[in-house]
Amino acid sequence: MKESLVNFKGINGNIYINIKGGEFQQIIEELDKKLGETIEFFKGANILGIKCEELPEEEIEKIADFIKSKYQLNLLEILEAEDKRDKKTFSGIHEGMTKFINATVRSGQVIEYGGNIVIIGDVNPGALIKARGNIVVLGSLKGVAHAGIDGNNDAIVAAYDLQPMQLRIGSVISRKPDENVVISGMPEIARVSNGEVIIEPYLPRK
Repeated sequence: MKESLVNFKGINGNIYINIKGGEFQQIIEELDKKLGETIEFFKGANILGIKCEELPEEEIEKIADFIKSKYQLNLLEILEAEDKRDKKTFSGIHEGMTKFINATVRSGQVIEYGGNIVIIGDVNPGALIKARGNIVVLGSLKGVAHAGIDGNNDAIVAAYDLQPMQLRIGSVISRKPDENVVISGMPEIARVSNGEVIIEPYLPRK
């Protein structure tokens, strides 16, 4: 009996795709067949990511693009699965693992990483960014940002244009104010002080 190249695994109520190597075209054909047969089951589910140690990164990205474009599934861009993640509080606030995203994060996208996240672009409304460390956006942050997701209140969120729909650092949540606010026009940093999220301008040292 021919061994399956594509399997679906559940983790914490979500699903990830496990691929056991093989030819790229064979993987696409098997994935297409399985998703086509069970698409009603997958609608509304979160696909945590694609796990495959044998395929190059560019082929994994093509598989992800295929899933998103043909089946409109919510594919979360997570580097590592929850079952392999170190459960200790991430302490690399001043240094440590960092993921760079060189693109605009659009509505519906979720970026999650077990260290710091730096986004070279904008975060649009409806997007969600989650990091165990800091979040730095070299552009506009208008989506939802959660830094220090494992409870580290020392994390920060910084952006050139800081206008999030919701901002959370560790266990402390700050929502977008209902009233109109004056935009500072300069980079800002959000951090926790005395149990509250405060936002202050970034003033480089002279």
